Amino acid sequence: MKQNLNLLKNIRTVEPYVPGEQPQTKVIKLNTNENPYPPAPGVERALQEIDADRLRLYPDPVAKILVKALAQDHGVREDQIFVGVGSDDVLSMCFLTFFNSKKPILFPDITYSFYKVWAELYRIPYECPKLQDDFHMTKEDYYKENGGIIFPNPNAPTAIYEELDFVEDIIKHNPDVVVIVDEAYIDFAGKSAETLIEKYDNLIVVQTFSKSRSMAGMRIGYAISNPVLIQYLNDVKYSFNSYTMNQASLVCGVEAVKDRAYFEKITARIVETREWAKVELKNLGFEITDSKANFIFAMHPEYDAGELFEAMKENHIYVRHWNSERIAQYLRITIGTKEEMKVLFSFLNGYLKR
Repeated sequence: MKQNLNLLKNIRTVEPYVPGEQPQTKVIKLNTNENPYPPAPGVERALQEIDADRLRLYPDPVAKILVKALAQDHGVREDQIFVGVGSDDVLSMCFLTFFNSKKPILFPDITYSFYKVWAELYRIPYECPKLQDDFHMTKEDYYKENGGIIFPNPNAPTAIYEELDFVEDIIKHNPDVVVIVDEAYIDFAGKSAETLIEKYDNLIVVQTFSKSRSMAGMRIGYAISNPVLIQYLNDVKYSFNSYTMNQASLVCGVEAVKDRAYFEKITARIVETREWAKVELKNLGFEITDSKANFIFAMHPEYDAGELFEAMKENHIYVRHWNSERIAQYLRITIGTKEEMKVLFSFLNGYLKR
């Protein structure tokens, strides 16, 4: 069929985000940074006890039970919490709400690739300061005039964590724009920037249930900030879609938040496995960043990452590889169970000794 160019010229086109593969067969799945352990036991009980008749009703648009649980867990007021369908939904709302200047927003050149997708989708100008050779940010790159700042801490896919004083320095140098710290992996790292919220009125911290709380399939994310910025976010949300959180997500999310002991146990187990895996990879000759996430960013100076990625995939071990500038020789390896990681190392031992 011949395309009508007049029709096409007004269609918004973007280069979409490419998610990690979701194989439907049994594999060692270390490619999308999911938690290898089940959610807190209370989540399963909540699913079994859901009244199916309630599913014919719209869920609570203000997600009160989940907002209340999160506020208590973080020691803030309920009007300082905003919830959404995964942190991607929360971040997208933040882009729509706060990045409306003609000045470019700033985020690193190697980072979560959805940032560039949202910026282009919403017609937001942006610049990407280059990370250093060791993949750390240069804070002075974020001192210049801009329309807003966003960066993950720890970063993805590099797994680098910037200390809290570093993060605060960027916030302090940008009092007239919103600074968003995307903390999807903070529970495997160090101190959260949420401790700075009462000190700076331009800060938004975004977190998720997808990693440390084992609920990627439930799609729960949230932002913590001051009541003014949270109200602006809710205004945009309610003009876009009032009923974002479904009934199951609300009740299961509350149960996940309540069980802090389970959360801490599982997070500690992943960190322990990560530190062991870092040593194993170094012993195999890999060069790695000092990961503070639930994944490791690794390269081998003697083996092509693309070929290694394909060889692993042929052996039913899935990791993540980007054939892009500066990181084409790196693989991102999610921390699985100890047993899954042993399968990975068994393969690598055989492959690297051929």
